Amino acid sequence: MGRLSWRAVDDLGHLLELARLHIGDGWHVPFRTEPARTAPLTNTNRKGFGAAANILLALIGLLISAGPAVGHNTTDWITGLPREPIHVRAWPGEKKVAVCFVLYVEVWGFGHGPNFRPDTAARDPDVVDEAFRQYAIDWGIPRVGRVFQEQGLPLSIALNALFPEKHPDVWKQFRALFPKAPLIAHGINNSTELLPLGRGLDAQRAYIRRTLDLIEKDTGVRSRGWSSPSVYPNADTFTATAAEGISYTLDAMDSDVLSRLATKSGQLVLVPYPVVTVDMGQYLQRSRDPRDMERLWIDYVTELASDAAAYPDREATVVAIGIHPFVVGTPVGAAALRRVLEDFKKQRLVWVTDVEAVLEATSEKP
Repeated sequence: MGRLSWRAVDDLGHLLELARLHIGDGWHVPFRTEPARTAPLTNTNRKGFGAAANILLALIGLLISAGPAVGHNTTDWITGLPREPIHVRAWPGEKKVAVCFVLYVEVWGFGHGPNFRPDTAARDPDVVDEAFRQYAIDWGIPRVGRVFQEQGLPLSIALNALFPEKHPDVWKQFRALFPKAPLIAHGINNSTELLPLGRGLDAQRAYIRRTLDLIEKDTGVRSRGWSSPSVYPNADTFTATAAEGISYTLDAMDSDVLSRLATKSGQLVLVPYPVVTVDMGQYLQRSRDPRDMERLWIDYVTELASDAAAYPDREATVVAIGIHPFVVGTPVGAAALRRVLEDFKKQRLVWVTDVEAVLEATSEKP
């Protein structure tokens, strides 16, 4: 059940009173165990019952129009820790849907990473898949940067800590396009050095600290955001990131609104990162091409905006969309991405922004 406005509450009370008058004290739902008495329906009470039915239908419509609940505190299903929504009526400019594109700038290493052709993966060398991965680094990352720069739109960067060292020229070229873009720590690399899951909280804290130290050494920025490498955290990860000074994470994939997790190390903001909007999984695992992603992203965000227009009292929503240079860094991928950005810029209720601007628009400072 959604949160009702005061006007809705007044309407609800009025409808209940009308229902009581029409039904009368003799007509009620028998909330008891003994059989209810049956009385003949006269013309008078038939009319009363019909009027009451109409009122009750209006009452049901009022309750449905309140929309789904976003206001209840809950226990997080992964960590078992207290979790509460962060209430946002609207984003700057009275926008209702915040969209944050997050480009994943990753290190896989030779012989590791996503395979475009699984049937060639056993070859040595696997020229096809190595070329697929290397093209994404050398050509895809700069191309994505240029698309966002040409559109005049911000971008968030999820960064493997080893990338600036392994690919200094690409990093320098790309960072020059977005010198102030938020750097979201994304682990050491995305293949051989993932989170040490199952080895305790201290081991994860040490890994996260090393990640943050490496990024700061090569970029001068101490990341305040986190996205687990290969999307593979566990319950300890949330507490460990908060303990190392992280204030927000993209490891939450189950909501349309910001929420706050009360970890043992402090508060952690969960930024919605829906699994269905991530391009790489759709592209490689479900054989969706960039035009499919174009339609998916536009439909996803447009539906959130349509909900907001139909139910203006509902909370403002946010979606972080994960993009990868394997997909949107090709010429066909960049063309699809450009059309998506152009569409979003025209939508009255949509705000294309970066993750930390979203937090700054609330009381949650990154």
